[in-house]
Amino acid sequence: MYDFIIAIDFGTAYSGYAFSLTPKGAEIDPIMRKWGKELGLDTVKNPTCILFNEDKEFIKFGYEAKNAYVRMRGEEAKKSYFFENFKMAIFGKRVSRNVEITAANRKSMKALKVFTEALRYLKEDALKTITESREGRTFTASDFTWVLTVPAIWNPSAKQFMREAATQAGIVKEGTQHHLIIALEPEAASAWCKKLPADGFITQNHCGGSLDQCPGTQFIVVDCGGGTIDITVHEVLDGGALKELHKASGNDLGGQTVDRKFKEFLREIFSDGVWDEFEENFPSEVQRIMYDFMFLKQLDDDVQIVCPFNLGKLAQRWQETEKFFESVRGASWDEGSIKISKEKLRSFFAESLKGITDSLKEILKKHLNMEYILLVGGYAESQILRQHVIDQFGDQCKVLCPCKPQEAILRGAVEFGRNPAVVASRKSAFTYGFAVAENFDPSKHRVDKKFIGCRGEVCCDIFRKLVEEGEDVGWNETREVILIPSEANQTSMKISLYRTERKNPKYVDEVGVEEIGLFQVDMPYTSISQKVKLQLRFGSTEMTSTAVDLVSGLKRSVKLDFMTR
Repeated sequence: MYDFIIAIDFGTAYSGYAFSLTPKGAEIDPIMRKWGKELGLDTVKNPTCILFNEDKEFIKFGYEAKNAYVRMRGEEAKKSYFFENFKMAIFGKRVSRNVEITAANRKSMKALKVFTEALRYLKEDALKTITESREGRTFTASDFTWVLTVPAIWNPSAKQFMREAATQAGIVKEGTQHHLIIALEPEAASAWCKKLPADGFITQNHCGGSLDQCPGTQFIVVDCGGGTIDITVHEVLDGGALKELHKASGNDLGGQTVDRKFKEFLREIFSDGVWDEFEENFPSEVQRIMYDFMFLKQLDDDVQIVCPFNLGKLAQRWQETEKFFESVRGASWDEGSIKISKEKLRSFFAESLKGITDSLKEILKKHLNMEYILLVGGYAESQILRQHVIDQFGDQCKVLCPCKPQEAILRGAVEFGRNPAVVASRKSAFTYGFAVAENFDPSKHRVDKKFIGCRGEVCCDIFRKLVEEGEDVGWNETREVILIPSEANQTSMKISLYRTERKNPKYVDEVGVEEIGLFQVDMPYTSISQKVKLQLRFGSTEMTSTAVDLVSGLKRSVKLDFMTR
């Protein structure tokens, strides 16, 4: 028997996949797909860029999409749809299936189509790569357990959006949804990093064995991505499983923030609308300069970047190019190149680093026994970022970074596919509950909530708590509630799920309580005495629900819909 696993790390800036065809029980050593060979590169991630033609038909993904777009002339670029960094379009809000995202030329498409085609490309490339490596056997999507990584701080609607995109991409289908596991990015990194020996890390050394051999060890994982900074806090349990000590936290101040500051600086240099005109008319050249900067921002030194031809040409319509640099500090013109000082480069990081610092300080105030801070993700390649965290926290914790921080999430995601119970328990980020009705009592209920039904006077909209904010919930633990129809001949119940950061809200319409999802429970019998037991899992990476009819014993899954209607 074998574990066939494909893990997709769908990142804001870069994406990739790894796979394992390992006998059950054997040590997993994921195989990483390498990208960019046609460009003389050898990277484990492909830029999360996708190109469609003017008819919104998929053309290319990754390096190929970026290079095709860079080579396009003005009119062709204006007609096409080129998307990058589009993962952030579903961050921090309740997502709709109809949400649209904007391409580089300001045209828009439905986000679900963009995500679906990106995942379809990665799926088909993975199956092709694996088939070619195993001559004589053809593989299909249904042969594998699939793992798809998402930020830990994403809300349930964003996770559902990714699952629906994966389904439309053909990764899973009706009846095989359980073959897709949603993994949280920093948890996947933890699953891998806890196994690494001391020489598997750069930055500060630790002299002990691997973390999973040291029960009681507490550590923070900071996933430094392109879009988000994602932080989880874990303790190693006996046997090597992990317990979450602090609810997932973070922000949207990842590596893209540095890119944005760099672009704002170019706009400051090339004033009088020069940069804006360049960005409008030569989007492919903008892509080239940002592509070059992605490598330069890993350094902690003066850097030099070639000025695109058309930017220089537009600038010279106003004045000699070097004159644009006279009114700015930290940059100079050097025979066709823009030279940026080390101090100015560091300033681009300031906002992002402050966000990381503030989050870590908040955690360390509450958890005094932290031994390690682990930095993972592509943004952790930055010397400036790593040194900043050491300077700020090196006297409290040992700061570690895997030798290949960009690979940690992918490798751990394969591990997660074999053993989703690697995180044994999690902290509930919110208090969750739903609305119930009770017999009306004027001494404790609001009059405006009184409702007269078949059972007499009742108080509606009372918050029935299922899980409390900060509560430990086992990964496979369920919370149960008994549902009784309020009307005769009722054939289904629609129940809204609510969440709040408060511990004990009384009503679901109070300030700070928000509706986040809806589930519909079918009632196979129409008797008023019917009872259905609803079981909800809060401790996994996704919320799932099962209904058990207590009359017939029938058990069925209940679809939770977190997306806006």
